Amino acid sequence: MADMLKVTLVKSPIGAIPKHRRTVEALGLTKLHKTVELPNNAATKGMISQVGYMLKVEEA
Repeated sequence: MADMLKVTLVKSPIGAIPKHRRTVEALGLTKLHKTVELPNNAATKGMISQVGYMLKVEEA
């Protein structure tokens, strides 16, 4: 299991519910196609599962 995850925003959060928009911001994703590396832990996985329909996730 990788220590880090590469998370990319592939769908705009404009039409999403406000809680999902704040979750995307908390992940550090501010623009489309921006990629961030996040630790592979339970908190990050929970956030990713909530807004997974907007993200592309890869092991880093």
